[in-house]
Amino acid sequence: MIDASDRYAPRPEDKFSFGLWTVGWEGVDVFGPASRAPLDPVESTYRLADIGAAAVTFHDDDLVPDDATRDATLDRFGKALADTGMRCEMVTTNLFSAPVFKEGGLTANNREVRRYATAKVLRNIDLAASLGAETFVMWGGREGAEHGAGKNIRAALDRMAESLNLVCDYVRSQGYSMRFAIEPKPNEPRGDILLPTIGHALALISELEHPEMVGLNPEVGHEEMAGLNFAHGIAQALWHDKLFHVDLNGQHGPRFDQDLRFGAGNLRGAFWTVDTLLGGGTSRAYDGYVHFDFKPPRAEADDGVWESARGCMRNYLILRERVQAFRADPEVAAALVAAGVGELDEPTLGEGESLDDLRAASYDVVALGERSVAMEALDQLAMEHLLGAR
Repeated sequence: MIDASDRYAPRPEDKFSFGLWTVGWEGVDVFGPASRAPLDPVESTYRLADIGAAAVTFHDDDLVPDDATRDATLDRFGKALADTGMRCEMVTTNLFSAPVFKEGGLTANNREVRRYATAKVLRNIDLAASLGAETFVMWGGREGAEHGAGKNIRAALDRMAESLNLVCDYVRSQGYSMRFAIEPKPNEPRGDILLPTIGHALALISELEHPEMVGLNPEVGHEEMAGLNFAHGIAQALWHDKLFHVDLNGQHGPRFDQDLRFGAGNLRGAFWTVDTLLGGGTSRAYDGYVHFDFKPPRAEADDGVWESARGCMRNYLILRERVQAFRADPEVAAALVAAGVGELDEPTLGEGESLDDLRAASYDVVALGERSVAMEALDQLAMEHLLGAR
């Protein structure tokens, strides 16, 4: 249970959310079978509420894998939400596990597979709407290729855009209050997944019929698998007003998708991720749910599952406190001025100036080349706040 005297105890206003597949992961990997027994997703909902989560999310198959028990399970799930005050804030669809999707779902070469995948998505959109979910995430884990000639990538992108246009039209026709969020990932399980990064997804969104309805659900591990800076990525998503949802976890560099608890792995990256979500010293903060998409390590028993989930929230709250102290520190404010960070807000071409004025100006190139950028001192202050030394 939650200790109300603990300043790092999660509260509803923190808007922490967990996928039922996270705590429900049984420890299966390509080298071995399950190391933990299955968890009842409805019971997991109660347990997540007990440790301070405000919401849950799920793939259709996480909650209702069997049509024979679908109605009974949904009744139990609805009661769990009512009993705990939890929200179902996001839903997604599994188009990657079943053998039918082995070569893709919405971009499979086989047209019947694509039609089945679309029907599965539409059914889950209806379920999401009935539960009040306002975000529908689309992760294309099997949408890609390992072979150069095996997939016409231009045609696959046509089909991806077609699918997004179709589901947007469907949501509009039904009057649902729902947006779609693309989740980029570079590889695994496919050798190369379509829309591998935030930038790729943004480019596709700009070509859609209803781009205002489609945004992003970036994940720490997915961007860092590609060697990218997650904080920079979500800053650009915020710049485009496309950060509809976010998945937080931990990752050790460009390797397989580790799904560590948030804060494990790249701790400096986690610090700047929280800073960016809080606005990064600006007014453009993320105001959605803080969603954790992690996997309790295979070595852990059931007790470790819940410790791992607690750790995600606790690490976020600790980092939030460190970030807020960093941004409130007068020495940091002075260091930001010394580094000229605020000057970037000033347009390069001033009001009333022309390009001729810019070209005619004189520039002391030697002095500009010798100027202090003062960024090491600024970064050291951030390090000391992160390490709790200030």
